[in-house]
Amino acid sequence: MFFFRLFSQLPLGVLYLFTDVLYFLARYIIRYRKKVIDNNLLYAFPEKSSKERKAIRNRFYRNFTDSIAETIKSLSISKKELARRFTITNQDFLDQGVKNGSSVLLLAGHFFNWELGLQQAAVLSQVPAEGVYLKINNPFFNQLMYQARTRFGNTVTEKNEFRETVKTLSSDHRVVQLAADQRPNRRTTRYQRNFLNRPAYFFEGAEHIAKSMNLPVYFGEISKLGRGRYQATYELLANGPYDGHLAHSITDAFCDRLEANIHFQPDLYLWSHKRWRV
Repeated sequence: MFFFRLFSQLPLGVLYLFTDVLYFLARYIIRYRKKVIDNNLLYAFPEKSSKERKAIRNRFYRNFTDSIAETIKSLSISKKELARRFTITNQDFLDQGVKNGSSVLLLAGHFFNWELGLQQAAVLSQVPAEGVYLKINNPFFNQLMYQARTRFGNTVTEKNEFRETVKTLSSDHRVVQLAADQRPNRRTTRYQRNFLNRPAYFFEGAEHIAKSMNLPVYFGEISKLGRGRYQATYELLANGPYDGHLAHSITDAFCDRLEANIHFQPDLYLWSHKRWRV
């Protein structure tokens, strides 16, 4: 762990030199999950030519390897540099829901670089926040990421533990940050719908929590402005009362908005994930 912390002290431009090598290896030598990525892009963008899909794949490799440098940097990044690297256009808009006397749910997808986004939200937010995460199987890297995610006062809770902390949302008002595009396992209650032109499963925990507690739900859109520079904007996705809402209405709204974000900058999405195994 000491090595990674020491390594993170290097300027991001220097760290990119190392991940430039990783980019070359991932794209040309290892061809990291190339079949998975190509298959995902083929289904998602059948209207695009093979040349266009290949360009998305190659930009994905660049974003993916750059994110490794950025995540290492997150172990020691200063607030000043973080503000240059990740801009949130309307943090006050999200915070206001909590100030109005309610917990709120923030749903987002796996867009680069969500790790810097979590840190900047912790810096800018004037209300408590809780990020929910899936535990990394490797204990060393799980602890490393935990320390990076909590550096600026953010609370992070493992998904299984969240089943207990969720009970306090009515009394301890806060923003709950959820990466809602993860693929549920077979032991989990899940909802199947088309996503990017083929069937996929989704968690519906956010839908259940929002409707049972009458909480507003927001979506976080991420875009890339340049190498190492990102921007997020929050928008209201759903709001109660939910009595007249159809089943799956919040999940469907999230999926539609997620697809729009993907179509806007497709190379920012995590295409190497085996998302569509049904």
